[in-house]
Amino acid sequence: MQIQRLSDSVASEIERRMLEGSLRPGQRLPPERELAAQLGVSRPSLREGLRKLAARGLVRSRQGGGTYVTDRLQAAFVDPWKDMLSHHPGLQQDLLELRHMLEGQAAELASQRANELDLQRVGEAYGRLQQAYAAEDLQACAEADVDYHQAIAEASHNALLAHLSASLHRLIHDLVQQNLHFLHARPDDWEQLRKQHREIWLNLQARRAGAAAQAAQRHMRFVRDTMEQREREQLRLESTRRRSAAR
Repeated sequence: MQIQRLSDSVASEIERRMLEGSLRPGQRLPPERELAAQLGVSRPSLREGLRKLAARGLVRSRQGGGTYVTDRLQAAFVDPWKDMLSHHPGLQQDLLELRHMLEGQAAELASQRANELDLQRVGEAYGRLQQAYAAEDLQACAEADVDYHQAIAEASHNALLAHLSASLHRLIHDLVQQNLHFLHARPDDWEQLRKQHREIWLNLQARRAGAAAQAAQRHMRFVRDTMEQREREQLRLESTRRRSAAR
């Protein structure tokens, strides 16, 4: 009975770390001896707690040793919607509308709730984004862009918002990359994108919650508008190619 109660505590604590983002999908848990010491439980209690998490698909043991966090919290949302998006492109606009709401809320809450460690992490993510811009490395820009917005979402200290944000970023990863290539070919728009990210960071850092939310929403409107423009230009190009091929 004691092991049963302790194993429940083990499972609950590891779940808490997953929710707050200190244990991420794909991350390996500390070795059994170390993790048991961290949690203040026996190794049998730890093993039983991990078995309960494994039964729910939240952790998985890999051949060769080690227990890893799965991506079930995200995949349960992402997988069906990713398939739907591929068959119904119109859902992209709904997705961008949802992100517009979430990004503004995340920036507002992060401005109010972020502690110094949160601000440091957001600042570091912003710094990596600026380095990618300076190097004009579009692959690095796409990754740094997602990391920056995710750091803000996690600084909101709202677990559901942070996990939903991570799921949405997985859904729109390809769209982000395509849009960055489109914007990079337009120097004025590229510079505007850089300024928008800077504006969000400055307002968040200064804890101007309303201004940070507005800056994030302006950024998302810009992203949505440029994505629509890119799609229109792509349709025109395809039309031109079809006419040329018919001659």
